[in-house]
Amino acid sequence: MVKLNKKNLEEKIAFIILGLITATVIAITLTIIGFIIYKGISAVSWEFLTAMPRSGMREGGIYPAIVGTLYLVFGTIIIALPLGIGSAIYLTEYAKQGKLSKVIRLAILNLAGVPSVVYGLFGLGLFVLFMKLGQSLLAGSLTLACLILPVVITASEEALKSVPKSYREASLALGATKWQTIRSVVLPHAMPGILTGAILGIGRAAGETAPILLTVAAFFLPRLPKSVFDQAMALPYHLYIISTQVPNMPEQIKYGTALVLLGIVGIFFIIATVIRIAFKRGKRA
Repeated sequence: MVKLNKKNLEEKIAFIILGLITATVIAITLTIIGFIIYKGISAVSWEFLTAMPRSGMREGGIYPAIVGTLYLVFGTIIIALPLGIGSAIYLTEYAKQGKLSKVIRLAILNLAGVPSVVYGLFGLGLFVLFMKLGQSLLAGSLTLACLILPVVITASEEALKSVPKSYREASLALGATKWQTIRSVVLPHAMPGILTGAILGIGRAAGETAPILLTVAAFFLPRLPKSVFDQAMALPYHLYIISTQVPNMPEQIKYGTALVLLGIVGIFFIIATVIRIAFKRGKRA
């Protein structure tokens, strides 16, 4: 009885500590978001969102940076998601589970921890110089795709592994091929987990500065890109420039730019979350 009470006490203490840690993290996050909104909301207007920058970026808007960021994120998604999900399917469903597959998984996990500036140098060397794509949207999207691939692959693989083996066996027993089983049975059940990895990857890609600094971002380019081979402005790099390189920059413009970037990332998170919930409901139905 004494041992049982001691275990219950330890469990309650652990729950309290974990709850306090969670509450602290949430409070800090909300404080940061609230501070950015408070300092930046006065700068956000229709002109700020739709006008070209002028007067050394101290006046006008950030429209080219918004469009450039959206182009980069969409390009990254188009490249990274098929490659990441396809790699996860191969490693989980087709590859022999031996030493080689373990080494590959270890390499993918290690790549997830590589600093983003290293990916920027890799993109500069491979896509910009070797493949002669120049500093362009295509080179930037490819670099960001390499950056988020480990996250997408790892999350997708874990989601695929979470699908019960009995589902696969039942589908194969009914005469379906392996690919039909993966496409019609495994992927629909794994999709919520796959989308979770996509959400994490999108958030990281949208906020990175170092990779786009070396592969795509322009210092001041008050026009929109006309093709995937053009340079573009991007919000993370634009925010870095106006915060560190432009003297006498009004504070509200800095925080307004940060607020817009935060809003774009939030919109992508909301869209991905809605799709994730829709897949979950469809699976239950």
